[in-house]
Amino acid sequence: MTPPDPKPTFSLVGQMLRTPGEITRVLNSLVMRGEPIFSNLGTGQLKFRSRLRFVDPACRYMIIERSADDEANKILLARSRATFHCEPGGWRLEFAAADPKPTSANEGAPGIRLRLPEIVAGHRRREDTRTEAPPRQELRCIIDEGGVMPFDGIMTNVSKGGIGFLQYDPTISLEPGTMLKGCRIYSPSGDSIVVDMEVRYSQLMPLADGRQVQSSGCRFLNISPEETARIETLFGLKS
Repeated sequence: MTPPDPKPTFSLVGQMLRTPGEITRVLNSLVMRGEPIFSNLGTGQLKFRSRLRFVDPACRYMIIERSADDEANKILLARSRATFHCEPGGWRLEFAAADPKPTSANEGAPGIRLRLPEIVAGHRRREDTRTEAPPRQELRCIIDEGGVMPFDGIMTNVSKGGIGFLQYDPTISLEPGTMLKGCRIYSPSGDSIVVDMEVRYSQLMPLADGRQVQSSGCRFLNISPEETARIETLFGLKS
């Protein structure tokens, strides 16, 4: 068993952690800080709330506390995997963990055991000003058009930091680190621009009419100065 790092840090260089050592360092920081973690269960307003209790990088598992809401525990344990998020300091962190199971009697207080995540995504909150899409104009986007299974979505806003925000079918789940190839964003005039994007985080979001959509923050990849200028013009980011 590896004890938590006594000097927790959230210096997420690159903002996308993939190596076991980096992931363990950040998760142990959450243990030391006692940071609450959440999972949107997709069942109305019900949300799973917990804290990380223990991380074992050698055996590739972690233990989280059970939620105070028994129904939330039942829903989480019935799933094969779940996406969690937390907001320590100025960061938003998100990761997916698989195989939730109740802890055994020799693992201390009742909790939930899950496999360690393969990716931890992080980004600075409110680092760049977001600009909403023009009023009454839905910027249609064919997501992953250059990939295996493209689907429709809406690009709702972007930031000058090169982050786009997608809304799409709530039954689809894009995990942090997912690469979206050849996403085609249509302008109000019918022209389009094609960009690759990397998913940074995803969460269910309620709409004003009561429906829910999946919302993902995505980083634009390898875009040229010309493409950057077109995106800025499209979303009115030009000063």
